[in-house]
Formats: sequence, structure tokens, C-alpha cells
Amino acid sequence: MESAAAADTADQDAEQHTALTPPAAFVRFAVCGGGVGVAAGGVLLPLAAWLPFAVANALVTVGSTLLATELHARFSFRAARTGWRCHLQSGLTVVVSYLFTTAALTALHSADPAAGALLRQAVYLAASGLAGIGRFLVLRLLVFSGDGRRTEPEPAAPVRRLPGPRPDPRDASAADRTGLDAAA
Repeated sequence: MESAAAADTADQDAEQHTALTPPAAFVRFAVCGGGVGVAAGGVLLPLAAWLPFAVANALVTVGSTLLATELHARFSFRAARTGWRCHLQSGLTVVVSYLFTTAALTALHSADPAAGALLRQAVYLAASGLAGIGRFLVLRLLVFSGDGRRTEPEPAAPVRRLPGPRPDPRDASAADRTGLDAAA
């Protein structure tokens, strides 16, 4: 009975850590990231009523990035574990995304200083979408590249000897025939 329960637990663990197909992982990535973004937006304004906006924005950005990284690791990419290294790498993708969207809006302002709100919003959303796809690819291919399965090598199978007489290690002529070193 215990072995059946252990087998069920092992099957559940294997199922939990099985890699998702790229489209399924991307949908989960978008839902998790979007959900965290909406939640962060809901926290930002009330927090900004108590703190300077820049401080509130920094706190919400750090907190939402930590939360999103955990969610992406567990649900989007089904990684076996996360740590500070994964959080740092994910945070760096957020910084790159910020720089990318800022560059897109700066380029728009240089090209058309009188651009309307709708055009600015369209450029921002397009840049954010491209940055999100880039983040997904970096997180999937580099940060959470393992599929959650064991990463250490499997133990070697035991060596099976063929039936027959075994050479005597004290016999030098037998060692020569088998390639064994007589001194060993």
C-alpha cells in the first residue's frame, strides 16, 4: 500500500515538473504577468498616497517582479526551483524591457514631438508587447531552461560480467589477456 502511495506521489511530482509546450507556457506567462500587472496597478496608487510616487513605484516594481518571477517559475515554466539568481536574471529582463519601451517612446517623441495620446499609447503597447515576447524567450530559454526534471546524471548501471571463469588477479598472464594491470 505504501509503495502505491509513493508511486502516486512520484507521478504527481513528475507531472508537476513536466515542461509545457511553448504556446501553453506563453499563455500562462501572459496570464500570470498580466494578473500581477493589474494587481500592481491596484496597489500603486493607494501606496503613492502615503509615499512619494517614485518610491511607491519602485517598491511596487520590485515586489511585483519578485511575485511574477515566482509565478512564472512555478506555473509558466514549471521550474523545479527558483533562487536569487533567477530573481536577479528576471529583474534584469525587466530593466531591459523598461529601457526598450523608453527608447521607443523617446524615438517617437524625436520623430513627432506633437504625437497624440493615442499614438503614444499605441507605440508604448507595441513596445511592451515586443518586450514581453523578449522576456518570455529569455526566461524560457535561459533563466528557466530546465524542465524541472533531475539535473544530476543518473547513476551508472551496474556492470554485468559474462558467465565463465574469472581470471586470477595474481596470475600475470591472465591479467595480460584481460587488459588488467597486474599491479592493481
